[in-house]
Amino acid sequence: MVLTIAVSKEWQIHQLDVKNAFLHGTLNEAVYMHQPMGFRDPNYPDHVCLLKRSLYGLKQAPRAWYQRFADFASTIGFVHSKCDHSLFIYHHGHETAYLLLYVDDIVLATSSDSLRKRLILLFSNEFAMKDLGPLHSFLGISVTRSSQGLFLSQQAYTKDIIARAGLVDCNSVATPVDTSGKLSSKTGRPYGDATKYRKLAGALQYLTFTRPDISYAVQQICLHMHDPKDTHVHALKRILRYLQGTSTLGLQIYKSRSTSLVAFTDADWGGCPDTRRSTSGYCVYYGDTLISWSSKRQATLSRSSAEAEYRGVANVVAESCWLRNLLLELKCPISKATLVFCDNISAIYLAGNPVQHQRTKHVELDIHFVREKVAKGEVRILHVPTRYQIADIFTKGLPRLLFEEFRYSLGIRSPMASTAGE
Repeated sequence: MVLTIAVSKEWQIHQLDVKNAFLHGTLNEAVYMHQPMGFRDPNYPDHVCLLKRSLYGLKQAPRAWYQRFADFASTIGFVHSKCDHSLFIYHHGHETAYLLLYVDDIVLATSSDSLRKRLILLFSNEFAMKDLGPLHSFLGISVTRSSQGLFLSQQAYTKDIIARAGLVDCNSVATPVDTSGKLSSKTGRPYGDATKYRKLAGALQYLTFTRPDISYAVQQICLHMHDPKDTHVHALKRILRYLQGTSTLGLQIYKSRSTSLVAFTDADWGGCPDTRRSTSGYCVYYGDTLISWSSKRQATLSRSSAEAEYRGVANVVAESCWLRNLLLELKCPISKATLVFCDNISAIYLAGNPVQHQRTKHVELDIHFVREKVAKGEVRILHVPTRYQIADIFTKGLPRLLFEEFRYSLGIRSPMASTAGE
């Protein structure tokens, strides 16, 4: 969301790095430590040290550093976001800045170059900080700026996962999951190296930050991390084979003047062969850019397809409410209703019908929550034909042509070819 707003307004986006961040933290309680090897006092070898500042390896160090940074940021005009604790917002007059903090890595987006220099100077006077220039690589995500916007890619990380799995020379496939039935925990033989399976599955989870097209496939293999079978390993390897042929793809953040929130939601009723729970998925667009998505098995059993779809609608409405609050904090409030597209007519009728029927009482909380947002004008639930339901890519395996079409709709692209002088 922050990157999308900054790109659309043509703001500068820089990245900063704090040197020895944990050493800046101040301790609020008494912490003692043994004298370190090589620095023991010969006269008092049994004495211990009382720490005045936090150290690396101390369990209080991350919280102490974060609190120290947050306290200083508030003194220079930043306001701590209530929606996300890693976000700090500066807004005075016509000047606005967004700061994202992850441990000692910082992304700073400012409305003007003079504001950027002034803020960096203030932080550098307080902390040992280095300006790494325009945003190019953050937490393993490569960022390339062009006339169209930002291109986020994890190509190097993708190749590293494939190499760790020993599939460097494997053949590629067109889709990350086949169109057959869901994976079951009761079929197949136990896999010998469960630790390797869990490591690869966890690595693929981080890859979904820029590759939402594999979200459903990764969700399916993560359901069986506790007891992987050979069938689950084959499904994991299929994802890696798909990535082998599409490692250059990434997520495109577009420069857009539109400030509307549009969401698609879908559910696969009773799809889990073991528990018969449904899988729901959604994707949310801010303007032309995909900013939020999810593929998740529902926590409870649904007694009808309408109920499963409606729970999916409730999930995306909750997400849109959070995003609207975030945009309000970012000084970009939305006056229009969030459009939520669903392909189930019954679920749409439930959202607008004030009559409470006996057969819908078991989903009463979700119904009242969505209806309240619809009545306030914050959300509109609309119908979309199944053929154009983009959220299908988060709930089931799709044929190649449909999968590639939906993948393109998510904003997953190949990098633009660089030209001399760009």
